[in-house]
Amino acid sequence: MKALVVDDEPLARRELRRLLAAFPSVEVIGEAGNIDDAKARIEQLAPDVVFLDIQMPGGTGFDLLTRLDRLPRIVFTTAYDQYAVKAFEVNALDYLLKPVEPERLAAALHKIQAAVTHGSPAADAPLEQLFIKDGPRCWFVPLREVGVFTSEGNYVRLLWGRERPLLGRSLAALETKLDPRRFFRANRGQIVNLDFIQGVEAGEGGRLHVQLRDGLEIEVSRRQARLFKARSTVD
Repeated sequence: MKALVVDDEPLARRELRRLLAAFPSVEVIGEAGNIDDAKARIEQLAPDVVFLDIQMPGGTGFDLLTRLDRLPRIVFTTAYDQYAVKAFEVNALDYLLKPVEPERLAAALHKIQAAVTHGSPAADAPLEQLFIKDGPRCWFVPLREVGVFTSEGNYVRLLWGRERPLLGRSLAALETKLDPRRFFRANRGQIVNLDFIQGVEAGEGGRLHVQLRDGLEIEVSRRQARLFKARSTVD
């Protein structure tokens, strides 16, 4: 299991490396002291897990995650208490309070090993999740649970259950990363999750209206309606 240690404190990185050395299944393949270096190393080394400090100069661990397309498995390390992590609605694999206790590290590694056993998607596979930081709140969002992506200028609003987080990238850029078997560009400003469609009705001028299972209605443009019909025929 390949691990990357990200912490701005050299002593903290050294101590975590020392603790991880007690686990033969773990190979520390690198470390980083800021989010710029961390981003480069994650993209270059493709670690199985990143031990990620939250508070760092120049940007937090959460800021780093917003800059990544492919999210590695994350274990947060923090000097703050449990509430500092739980305040962020983030379903990371685990979090470790500093100073890290060997027993807690062992428990975290057990979770990681179970996750790694299930394998990782290929580098060119469609995105399965995104990390979103919207104001003070953060989420790991499983994309299969998002009903609609709606363009708001250079940002994208997600319809995800009761949440409506704002993603800091354009709809066009996001579309290239999504699974075309699951997501369909309904019009210039919206991408819809096909699994959420409950009904389809004909509209004016060759357009279509799709009803989602939560009651929302999305208009499919005339051009996209032709593609939608052709796709439905093939499926």
